[in-house]
Amino acid sequence: MLEELEQIHRSALAEASEIPDESVLEEFRIRYLGKKGALTAAAARMKDIAPSDRPAFGQKLNEVRQAITAAVDARVAELLAARDSQAARGIDPTLPARPLHRGTLHPLSQVLDRAVDTLRRMGFAIAEGPEIETEWHCFDALNTPPDHPARKESDTYYFPGGNLLRTHTSSVQIRTMESVSALPVRIIAPGTAFRRDEIDETHSISFTQLEGLYVDREVSLADLKGTLEAFFQVIFGAGTEVRFRPHFFPFTEPSFEIDVKLKTVGRAERWVEIAGCGLVDPAVFAAVCKTRGDDLFDPERVTGFAFGMGVDRLAMIQYGIPDLRLFNENDVRFLRQFA
Repeated sequence: MLEELEQIHRSALAEASEIPDESVLEEFRIRYLGKKGALTAAAARMKDIAPSDRPAFGQKLNEVRQAITAAVDARVAELLAARDSQAARGIDPTLPARPLHRGTLHPLSQVLDRAVDTLRRMGFAIAEGPEIETEWHCFDALNTPPDHPARKESDTYYFPGGNLLRTHTSSVQIRTMESVSALPVRIIAPGTAFRRDEIDETHSISFTQLEGLYVDREVSLADLKGTLEAFFQVIFGAGTEVRFRPHFFPFTEPSFEIDVKLKTVGRAERWVEIAGCGLVDPAVFAAVCKTRGDDLFDPERVTGFAFGMGVDRLAMIQYGIPDLRLFNENDVRFLRQFA
């Protein structure tokens, strides 16, 4: 019986080295190692061997099985290597590689990151809030009257339960004032806002907004003006002229629109509206105190300023982009310009 195993061993190893492909190799494996293979048949005859000879037979059987298994694995590796070598024929490794296009952040992300980094270096922390808001946080707490146009269904996306997609990230300012335990509050709220607008070159149903809030004792209009002038001179370049025009917002008093003077090659200098701002209306502080149940934001003791701007508009102005829709079309010809 040992001689039979040795014969199986020699025959299998000689045959394995000559196998031409994987299909023949699988047939070989089944013929020797399968349930009805030669080694299985040999093992079945162990009962006919004298008990004293069985340990030696079993040891030899395992050695032969392991040797044939190793031969199968080695031949598989050889066949795969030969296939890879065949596939690589005709390839000239000295040819230059195909150029890889360098990836980059989306232009909106680039502008937002720069704006956030600038304001954080001024001491502002990032605050976040939900995109699905309550009317209280989006309108009522911000001193927006029930008949204000922004609260109409023609301007705002409402849900059946009365909640809505936030129309600005000012709601984050309210949530922050509701949750803090001490002054000062100095936060920025970057995020997406939603409005019912017809999509065209300058309007979309969603946009990226960046708002800021600073509340403490004796915060003044001079603090607001100095902060935003410094910010826009970082974004648009040193020496950028910034002007403040009186305006109206329900949640600030006094309120201002902010313009910057742009100097574009081949065009005359022009003022462009860029943001809105103002000192926080005392009615907003009163609403927050009522919700908190304390006087941390007592309008008789604290003041603050708030501002907001569209990051999409910042990017359009900074890069001279004529159409807002280009940001969302994902045309690589457009996006590669910002790599």
